[in-house]
Parts: sequence; structure tokens; C-alpha cells
Amino acid sequence: MRKQQNFVTGNPAVTSTYAGEFAGKYIAAALLSATTLDNKYITIMPNVKYKSVIQKIAVDNIISNASCDFTQTGSVSLTERILEPKELQVNLELCKQEFVDSWEALQLGFSAFDNIPANFNDFLVSYVGGKVAEATEQSIWRGVSATNGQFGGLYPALSSSVGADGATAPVTASLSGSVTSTNVIAVLNSVYEAIPQTVFGKPDVKIFVPTNVARAYQTALAGNGASGLGANGYNNQLTVGQKPYDFNGIELAWCPGLANNAIVAAQSSNLFFGTGLLSDYNQVKVLDMADLDGSQNYRIIMRYTAGTQFGIGQDIAIYKNY
Repeated sequence: MRKQQNFVTGNPAVTSTYAGEFAGKYIAAALLSATTLDNKYITIMPNVKYKSVIQKIAVDNIISNASCDFTQTGSVSLTERILEPKELQVNLELCKQEFVDSWEALQLGFSAFDNIPANFNDFLVSYVGGKVAEATEQSIWRGVSATNGQFGGLYPALSSSVGADGATAPVTASLSGSVTSTNVIAVLNSVYEAIPQTVFGKPDVKIFVPTNVARAYQTALAGNGASGLGANGYNNQLTVGQKPYDFNGIELAWCPGLANNAIVAAQSSNLFFGTGLLSDYNQVKVLDMADLDGSQNYRIIMRYTAGTQFGIGQDIAIYKNY
């Protein structure tokens, strides 16, 4: 039988409400702890209350032979893509007692963590915030808006044969299929070769890779793969630990939210994440149900918005994961 654990002064009621600007701090901690956002791998657009329009301009044949007159040359076309964050929520009920022991153990001081939550509220909110961050990272890259609890991800939109505006389909790398340490160099080279000339060499171009590709690449650099840099390791020397994380001079951005074998090469400025963040949609409520129904249940309620969008599909290369 489990022994009841109590605070020194008894189990205090921890009912509290965080709303408005302060709520935004909790939501920001949860959302921006997602690896893709935390490292600013893509462009973050905060304070999008409803929709944000991403304008695209295209000009062609604007240079002509000189003359004394003003003669209109070329064409200018404006198109747009809409970033519409989806409203999401967390309605979670936990048994307070299941977490009190862990929090009290941290307070003893023999912890590997540098920052221990000062009170039980912060401890439980940070725990749930970590789960929100994990779900956010996954939705950024592979979320399906029609699925409950997810918002539309970048890879499903990019892997469509034709984009929503009919002219934004990305370039597809020549290879496809599963990635292993034996073929990862060839796969990355296929993506590298598919990067459009219009963006090749731009400073913010990255190759976004999932965990299995990141692991396979590190293995290949260590010389443990049958292909790539050979059995002698990186630079023909046996090496251990972290290897240079780029491919032919282009940064490899590890994004655990990407599904296995899904790779995207794009500019950070061409991929967008939008959220209300500090808008009125955000609220975090922490409710101790003891005073309401006598239970040890503890409810956390969060509301926030999130969504993704890409700008110009022709400037993006993807690797099909099937």
C-alpha cells in the first residue's frame, strides 16, 4: 500500500490561473523548446492572431536595350500563401500525489538538474510543457491538420505533387527509400544536387534531417559504414565523438520531428512557423480539485495556436521517404 506523502503544512491548495502576458511565457517555454524552434532553424512569426499573408513576388525579363523612352519591360507577378495557425488546447487531469514525491526529492538538493522548480505549480507546468514541446516539434514537420491535436506540418505540404497555389511544387531528389549508414552519403548527395540554383550558396540554406539520417551520417563519418568516407574515418583518421555536422559546406539541421528518411533542403527564411504566442488566445490554468470535489486530482489547461507554411516551393528540395 502506497504511503501518503504530505507537505510540512499539509497539502496546500495550488489553484492558480495564469493568463494574458504571463501565460505567454509558459506557452513560449513549451513551444520554443521544440528543437526546430529552439535553434531557429525556421522563421518564427509570433502574434499571428488569425491569419498571416506571406507575399511572393516574381519578376521576369526586366532588362532590355537602352533607349530614350520609358518602355515597360518584363513582368511582375504577386502571389501569396496563407499561414493560419490552428487553435489547440491541453486539458489534462493528473493525480497530484504521483508527482509530489518526485518534486520533493528534487528539493533535497541531490539532483543532476541545475534549475529546480521553486514550487509544485512550476514543476508540474514545466513537465506538461515538455510534452507540449515534443508534440509541437512533431507537428511542425509531419503534422496533419485534420488529426486531433496536430497542426499542418511542412513535409506533408511539401511532398504533395502540386502546392496549394498550383505552382509551388518542390524539387524531388533523384533517390528515395530508407536511409542507412551505407547509402546516406549517396542520399545526401542526391538532395544536395537537387537544391535549386536560385538558392544554392545562400547563407541560410540548410538540409533538415530526421534522427535516423543524422545517426547514419555520424556512423558513416566514423568509418563504420560500408560507403561514404571509408573505414579510416573522417579525413582518413580514426575519430570519435561529434563529427562536423555539414554536407559539402551546407549545414545539416537535425530535426527530430521529421519522420524517418524524410529530408528537406531549404532556406530558413522560406519555412515559417506561426503562433499567437502572446495573444489573447493563450492561457494556462492550474487547478487543484481538492477544494472542489475532495480528490487529489490536479488539472492543467493550456490554449495556444500553431501552424506552418512555406513560401516558394520551387526553391525547396525534398527527399521522398517512400
